[in-house]
Amino acid sequence: MSDSAFDAASTAVLIVDLQNDFLHPEGAYGRSGTSSPEIAALPSRIRPLLDTVRQAGGWVVSTQFSLIPGRGGAPFISSHLKTLRPFLTTGDFVPGGWGHSLVDELQPTDLIVEKVAYSAFYQTRMEFVLSRAGIRTLMVCGIVTNGGVASTVRDAHVRDFNTITLHDGCAAFSPETHDTAIKALATVGKTMSIAEAQALFSGS
Repeated sequence: MSDSAFDAASTAVLIVDLQNDFLHPEGAYGRSGTSSPEIAALPSRIRPLLDTVRQAGGWVVSTQFSLIPGRGGAPFISSHLKTLRPFLTTGDFVPGGWGHSLVDELQPTDLIVEKVAYSAFYQTRMEFVLSRAGIRTLMVCGIVTNGGVASTVRDAHVRDFNTITLHDGCAAFSPETHDTAIKALATVGKTMSIAEAQALFSGS
């Protein structure tokens, strides 16, 4: 995709998992002390881009990691996630709940897709809603670079979407992990800065 071929109406900023339970001090991760300065800084960094996207007629799409309640309300949690994040419990990442929601600073969003694994395409309605909206290009940001972001970008790529990873719009729990993931994603699709993405949408 050349800059001259850029079409705001068929482009979405895809926000991966910037939810209260991940970012807010009273969310599941905040209560456990699991965070990083790079992750905490993302909403304020991304917000100006979303304002430009909305003005240009582009799309804002949010993926929301979900823990589906089972019998008695206890969530279904994969074994690897239980080991990695043993603090997760009943009430965390419940669909429709406060912790499950996109952080206030980035709202509103045009489309919301719940997900249960790293990739926003795995057993979700993502491909359906993108197709119905006429979206062909995804500018991906969010967390974590080596997890939800990387898996979503790769799955979008094999489905023939144009993918752009916003390298300063993503973060991981360590800068080294983030940098390694961005280098790997550069072999899958484009990478660019938030400022460069904003310039595309504003036509400057």
